[in-house]
Amino acid sequence: MSKVVTTHVVPPDAVADYLQPRDGLVVEAAAGDGHFVLGRGPFTEYERIVSIGSADVDGERGDHDGQVTVTETIVYRIAVPIWGFLFARPVRRALRNPSPTPRRAWWMPPDHLDARAASGLSLLCVFSVLGGYLGTLLSQTNTFFKEEFGSTDGQIGTMLAVVRIGALLALAVVALADRRGRRWVLLGSALAGCVITATGALAPSLVWLGISQTLARAFATALILVISIMAVEEMPAGSRAFAVSLLTASAALGGGMCVMLLSVAGLGEAAWRVLFVVPLAAIPAVVRLGRRIPETHRFTTADARGSTGGGADSPGDGAAPRRWWRIPKGLDRGRLALLSVSGLALAVFAIPASAFLNEYLRTERHFSTGAIIVFQLATNTPGGVGIVVGGKLADRRGRRLVGAVGLAAGVGFSLATYLVAGWSIWLFSLLASLIGAMAIPALAVYGPELFPTHLRGSANGIINLASVVGSAVGLLLAGRLADQMSSLGPAMAVLALGPLVVIGLVLLRYPETASVELEHLNPDDAPLSRELLALDGLDLLPQRYPPHTNE
Repeated sequence: MSKVVTTHVVPPDAVADYLQPRDGLVVEAAAGDGHFVLGRGPFTEYERIVSIGSADVDGERGDHDGQVTVTETIVYRIAVPIWGFLFARPVRRALRNPSPTPRRAWWMPPDHLDARAASGLSLLCVFSVLGGYLGTLLSQTNTFFKEEFGSTDGQIGTMLAVVRIGALLALAVVALADRRGRRWVLLGSALAGCVITATGALAPSLVWLGISQTLARAFATALILVISIMAVEEMPAGSRAFAVSLLTASAALGGGMCVMLLSVAGLGEAAWRVLFVVPLAAIPAVVRLGRRIPETHRFTTADARGSTGGGADSPGDGAAPRRWWRIPKGLDRGRLALLSVSGLALAVFAIPASAFLNEYLRTERHFSTGAIIVFQLATNTPGGVGIVVGGKLADRRGRRLVGAVGLAAGVGFSLATYLVAGWSIWLFSLLASLIGAMAIPALAVYGPELFPTHLRGSANGIINLASVVGSAVGLLLAGRLADQMSSLGPAMAVLALGPLVVIGLVLLRYPETASVELEHLNPDDAPLSRELLALDGLDLLPQRYPPHTNE
């Protein structure tokens, strides 16, 4: 429990300002004269007590004739487990010096979060750190196990492409989230991802490493997908991209931890194997924190109505069970095709550009292991700023413009990194990270937003599968083209054609979804509206949202 006590000497006519409920970091509710409690805000406990006294006294305050002393005592407990220390000072400052207008500080989400949303997002960020580490590990270490196994760029590209087959299993795992629940899949994927990743430390060859990491990547992918689904389902309509930005920044932190551990991989030919064992240390935290994450309101409401896994393909309505390879009935084919094509075309460039960067720096630019680590940290860390800024802009200004600008900058500067030398490599990589990262939350939020609750997991699994196909194609082409051209730069220039297609689709075909409730975006979820209206801050009145077009 934290406490803030402030004393103000003010004219009598200013006292009324302190006796009104505030709307800032917290929305207060009056509980009596000079007594205010939590109405809505990221706190598990909150209370503000105002006392008024005379300031017209001798001595130190003797020059305050006619003025009064206002003493505020605020007692609170912030609902941000694990990460609360990062917000302790900003929260204390915001409570001590409240804004005279109900505006949001730069570090606050666009909407007011309640304790459940704030706590859940905080815990999901921890799991996102783990997902970022698991998802980054293979691409960051490929230059090291390439050397031990004596492989070529083409063989590494083939191996990284084959590992993407795990997306088929990820599709099945994420689809379970529509039937069994998000929380169950979150915990199972996290535990399985940690254990199976660790088996890579025992791989005797590139083939065996690829087999083990195919399974590990499947669960790591499922983990990341279900995290984003849970966040989008729990957050207010005007803060979904902001939530995705924090999750993305957390995943980047996990990837950064992997980069920092590359110094261990450089200690010896087989030292890279240590990095595959590290996730085992996360298992106790996964078990402990997993117990604190609740199932999402939207899933439990849909499940209570019997709509989870519903539709004509559901075995519960007397129809034959749906074949796993068929697209579930009820999915909007147009939306599914739009996001799947976008994911495929973008991954053709983005995944190889990331996967081969260390190899490019080491072999073509002659960076040492230490220099690679410094380069990755120095140029990628500022991307966290771009991610958070992009999330807030996407919620306030709209997804499409932010997504298109960030994507164009990210691809252009990333390509330039492969085509220049000297200090320019550092500059272009920094710009790609800082500006390009803005597109991540703006576009990543579309997958969970554009599909109904009972099909959200299946839809995102299919979109991810399309992205994996694109990444596999990109990795194969990058490896083959690099072998033929004796350089990775020209290979990346060819693959950069894919994202150009995506930029056009974002500007011309993507709908604008900012600040629109999921139930309005997905008419199949309309029957859930009555139950969901009971949730604090959820407003599903159709007149709030004009029809959205692609204009």
